[in-house]
Amino acid sequence: MKQKSKPKISIIIPVYNVEKYIKKCLESLASQSMQDMEIIIVNDGSKDKSEEIINNYKESHPNMTIKYLKKENGGLASARNYGVKHAVGDYLSFIDPDDYLDKDLYKNLEKYMDEKIDVIKFKMKKVDTSGKVIENLDGPIFEKCTGEEAFKKLYAVDKFIDPACIYLYRREFFVENNFEYKLRYHEDFGLTPLIIVQAKSFVSTEFYGYFYLQTEESLTRSKDNKKDIARAEDMLAHYDNMIQLIDVYNIKEETKAIVKKYYTNSIILKANMLNAKEQKRYIKEIKDRKVYKNIKPENLKQFIKRILLMISIKLYLKMR
Repeated sequence: MKQKSKPKISIIIPVYNVEKYIKKCLESLASQSMQDMEIIIVNDGSKDKSEEIINNYKESHPNMTIKYLKKENGGLASARNYGVKHAVGDYLSFIDPDDYLDKDLYKNLEKYMDEKIDVIKFKMKKVDTSGKVIENLDGPIFEKCTGEEAFKKLYAVDKFIDPACIYLYRREFFVENNFEYKLRYHEDFGLTPLIIVQAKSFVSTEFYGYFYLQTEESLTRSKDNKKDIARAEDMLAHYDNMIQLIDVYNIKEETKAIVKKYYTNSIILKANMLNAKEQKRYIKEIKDRKVYKNIKPENLKQFIKRILLMISIKLYLKMR
């Protein structure tokens, strides 16, 4: 079937040494019930057989629009940004190469794309390597509202705001606002909330369309002390970037306060991932930023939490 010159969706897949998983990811795109899309694969310096698998996929799917790009290794953020520069679709969809999609994901979201909603949210399921569902990652469902209203609703109950892969972004909105992923770790944490609050329109759907693969390797990565330190440092850098940007955004003061509180709680909770020595250093970094100013008490419990945060971050963590 002949593809339009401008597809509805540009799907961006950063690839780095994922020979075990990339085929299933690509097959989930080939089976989509809505095929008005381009697939942008960014090989971020892979050293395994990922390229061979990708080329075989391209050859076996000649009717699909596939852009295969190669670059030196720069990390997930760099690869995504590189892909965005080559995208021409109405919407952007970011997929991690070891994950995969429900065949009806894009078809279910098509009506919202036709309405030109800036940001469209859907849901994910955590699965094991056999495809068994480990957990449904739930969240609120609501119709069209502003991004500011959406963030307030998500912040109240949703534990999974950050992942870029559970949203579609209207490309023009994304590009005009000069959104870019930064640093090596927690790039979604650094950008997703800032995207949401600047959206003029936002919907949160009930469809579970994304399958997040939980592997032994991902569990092992979470126990790497050196990477835990680097991740914590990047979270602080993302927090600093938010503080620099948020006050110049044309949004309500209430929204700014909620965003600051979200980032503050996130960087504090990160302390639990560090060993005692590094935790002490990290907590000093947090205290130097006077983050207690971001906790605006609305009741007695919040007032107590702010006092605890001024005195001891460890006590504050115990109260959560």
